[in-house]
Amino acid sequence: MGEVAEVELLVEAEDFDDYGGWLLDAQFDHEMGSPYLLAHGYGRPVADASTTVQIPEAATYEVWVRCKDWVPSHHPGRFKLSLGENTLDHEFGASGQDWSWEQAGSVELDEGALTVTLHDLTGFDGRCDAIYLSSNGQQPIDGAGPDARAWRRRLRGIPDEPPVEGPYDVVFVGGGVTGAVGALAAARLGLRVAVIQNRPVLGGNASIEIGIGPRGEKGSLVAESIARKPDGDLQVGQLLEAEPNATIYLHHQVFDVGLNDRIIESVDAREALTGRQIRITASQFIDCSGTAILGILAGVPTMFGVESADEFGESLAPPERLDQHHGHTVFFRTRIADAPVEFPEVPWATDVAKDFADLGGQAIEPGTDNGDGPVVETFRPPEDDKFANLTRRLTHYWEYGQWCDPYTEGEHIRDHLLQAVYGTMSNVKAMEPEQWANLEFDWVAHVAGQGEFRRYIGDHILTETDIREHVAFQDAVVRNSGAFCLHHPIHENYDFRLKSWTWDTRDDEPFDVPFRCLYAADLDNVMMAGKHISVTHVAGSVTKFMGNGAQHAIATAAAAFLCNKYATTPRGIYEHHLQELQALTGDIHGG
Repeated sequence: MGEVAEVELLVEAEDFDDYGGWLLDAQFDHEMGSPYLLAHGYGRPVADASTTVQIPEAATYEVWVRCKDWVPSHHPGRFKLSLGENTLDHEFGASGQDWSWEQAGSVELDEGALTVTLHDLTGFDGRCDAIYLSSNGQQPIDGAGPDARAWRRRLRGIPDEPPVEGPYDVVFVGGGVTGAVGALAAARLGLRVAVIQNRPVLGGNASIEIGIGPRGEKGSLVAESIARKPDGDLQVGQLLEAEPNATIYLHHQVFDVGLNDRIIESVDAREALTGRQIRITASQFIDCSGTAILGILAGVPTMFGVESADEFGESLAPPERLDQHHGHTVFFRTRIADAPVEFPEVPWATDVAKDFADLGGQAIEPGTDNGDGPVVETFRPPEDDKFANLTRRLTHYWEYGQWCDPYTEGEHIRDHLLQAVYGTMSNVKAMEPEQWANLEFDWVAHVAGQGEFRRYIGDHILTETDIREHVAFQDAVVRNSGAFCLHHPIHENYDFRLKSWTWDTRDDEPFDVPFRCLYAADLDNVMMAGKHISVTHVAGSVTKFMGNGAQHAIATAAAAFLCNKYATTPRGIYEHHLQELQALTGDIHGG
């Protein structure tokens, strides 16, 4: 008999052959270190996830599972693990711990094929990141830091140095409406284009994962792009796929940049499904992420929070600066089933929802939101609440995270909103059991509608006054439209509801956006489009609309074309080729 080899085997959840009813959730890779499988069943246990792995040597293996107890006081997201015919006694997701490796004892495994199965026990968002089997006494490395990522790469056979792809003429980082429209405009100008999207679909907040209807200025190219297919998905994906110059990197998260003084030469992105890393090179980069990710990775100054009235002389700004921002929103939809539907007791959710019993503000279908929903008749906002008539229909009244760090607490924000929604369903059914006996969830998003992050600093910072007074900028490149849309947290009784809302339509006329707001002051080849352009918080409350962001992206696509044509920077275009930029942007938009 030879010596038994010392074996380490890492089974990443995203590598499973069959997800069953579990969902791949990759949106918090930066926070917790990896994509994971989520048992998102709205209270009904989901079908098993399974995969087959090869055990290289018969031996005794220590079993570890990386998971999270997302409400430590109640453990709502529990699951079990089977290795072959052996279902382990340990219940995962009940440790009281945040993301961590839970040890589940040792098992004897034979050489050869082994079926690994995840059994959801609750339907309430149990989550499994990875399974680690070790016959050599080694323990897994936890976290999202360099050591943990290098350890995972080694066990998955992924090289430390990413292979290079490109060069492209322009890379759009972010494939929401803004980035997708910008990439389409650039491709139709003949540029070699890449768009990097960290979700499995394009569209961002307008996608089938979230489903908000884009507001703001549109035009023919935007209208063409945001038209929906029968399944609700945006048409822009198939339009981009038809462009020979366009490459779409779905499910890729940008995590690093190659910076040479003031120039970004490349971005590194990680694919959620495989962990494979690539390095994408280009001469121009346009940040449409909504998070100002390129500026943050490059370490340039950004703006964050709510400026005071004195800083920019804005009438809608508060007297004192506030370190808060627009929060995130979880969208959902209910339906009436043909027979009574039980909903489990959820004290861990009603701890958040309290007595709230109004399921208004639903997403009816992709592109149609603000729908009514069940409400307990005895539950009413105070009659003196001037916003009471809005609470029934506005989806964004479900909002949380205004004082959280959106870069590091995204999972917490999403989870808090899930608790609020689940708890409200429980209240509605418990308070009027006969009226709502057949009520059930049709859909609850596991991806939150994204709120506000950091904003870039350009050569001009657009303000409320600029917009309200229709300042005539000599470098105006696009028009935006819409109302100042300010969210005021938090309701005095429910921290997942807004206190009030400002919807200031001004004169209801479009306004100009100058090109100097669309390129970074401290980087020579980075432009931006969408909610994080160079604006104040108040001005950004209208420029943030997705149709408006798409207009920014069209202008930056035209500028990228001219940067390539003249071998210059965006600032060089502003200084020497402005009229050509304005004319070209107008041509793309349709005149």
